[in-house]
Amino acid sequence: MPVPAWFHNLLVRELRPWVALTDEQITKLHQHYELLERWNKRINLTSVASGEEMVVRHYCESLFFAAQLSNGSDSLVDIGSGAGFPGFPIAIAKPLWNVTLVESNQRKAVFLREATRGMPNLTVTASRAEDISGTFDWAVSRAVNLEEIVRLAPCLGQRIGLMLGEEDFPAVQTAKRIAWSEPIRLPWGDRRICVVGVSRGTIGA
Repeated sequence: MPVPAWFHNLLVRELRPWVALTDEQITKLHQHYELLERWNKRINLTSVASGEEMVVRHYCESLFFAAQLSNGSDSLVDIGSGAGFPGFPIAIAKPLWNVTLVESNQRKAVFLREATRGMPNLTVTASRAEDISGTFDWAVSRAVNLEEIVRLAPCLGQRIGLMLGEEDFPAVQTAKRIAWSEPIRLPWGDRRICVVGVSRGTIGA
């Protein structure tokens, strides 16, 4: 099924200053969107309404966030991925990256496995983040439990990336194990930001 014009045009228009997507990438994003719409009727994957609001809040924000991360060929873990954000769009935007989506909710993990079928740079792990072994170049999260994320992220990734509310950043800054850059406000309002940091154990290494 072809990608609807409204979906294609919305992504291209909203992301033009930061991200250039191919038709193949937009098709993969739309396939995820369609699957999310269907599954969301049965299990609570997102409370954001379908249509333009969902595309902007989930896909555009995640792709803008991806543009703030380094280039190259890296490994990344998305902690508490939920319906796949921001990890799934990051994997689409950066096909050379190996992306692991970590989700402890078993039903959401089943959705993620279905959504990532046939995508070689995506892996789904249905477990708690503290049970993950190994380290990654990046640990990211669209933070829900900030305290847990800040505690776990330096253990999993050399560099950390978060999407969160502007009002939550002061609490994140208190984490002594992470050196944060200046936050970047997401372009779509709601006082939401993204921020990246480096685990202090890797600075100068």
